[in-house]
Amino acid sequence: MDWLQVAVLALVQGLTEFLPISSSAHLVLVPVLTEWEDQGLAFDVALHIGSLAAVVVYFRQDLVRMGDSLMSYVRGRGMDEDGRLAGWVLLATFPVGLAALIFKTPIETVMRSPLVIGMSLIGFGLLLGYADWKRRTGRSEYQLTLKDALLIGGAQALALIPGTSRSGITITAALLLGMSREGAARFSFLMSIPVIVLAGGLEISGLIRNPEPIAVSALLVGAVISGISAYVCIHYFLAFIKRIGMQPFVVYRIVLGLWLLWIFW
Repeated sequence: MDWLQVAVLALVQGLTEFLPISSSAHLVLVPVLTEWEDQGLAFDVALHIGSLAAVVVYFRQDLVRMGDSLMSYVRGRGMDEDGRLAGWVLLATFPVGLAALIFKTPIETVMRSPLVIGMSLIGFGLLLGYADWKRRTGRSEYQLTLKDALLIGGAQALALIPGTSRSGITITAALLLGMSREGAARFSFLMSIPVIVLAGGLEISGLIRNPEPIAVSALLVGAVISGISAYVCIHYFLAFIKRIGMQPFVVYRIVLGLWLLWIFW
């Protein structure tokens, strides 16, 4: 794997992991469109570590408060809004974990087709556009209920379909439940932390079972580029959607999806 491939794949991972345009779709398409060889499982793990570091660093103050609140609750001091938010984030992770175990084989084989990706980009993009247009209220992530967390977590399981976008479908569900754009995005990003940890754990276990040659320098550079680009993406995305909303991402998804269907049909 040359340095151009390292840089492109890391940037694609970092810039699309938290945008509602599907990072998995772009990472699947890059080798298809460029005819590059598969980057390997170890490199995938490095890119996920970079993305995870970005979201943890960005929300570090929120995570510290959430962790302190959970520890206080364990000690019997009651539950505040930070503790409840931490609980909702963890609860919303279960549906996607369960779905990944049940549907692992078809997700990794049949559903990675460019046609599936194209249709998912269009269909779930239109749903995101509708949710953003229909949005009427503006609840924050701290005003979620148990029912909200379960519904958003259930929607997150749909992100296993390539082209759906984990952030896209969770933001869509949150908007339909009456959250503000920023609140929906922040909750989606917080939800990504346990999901990336679980996905990375599965990849690491696969790497242990089937070890492969590792170019340490490529892994380090890929992780750094992925992390920096993801951090910048989170920062500007939250500022962008407050002013303009989700419609530019909807248009991008539809155009990309139509292009894929035209090329691969």
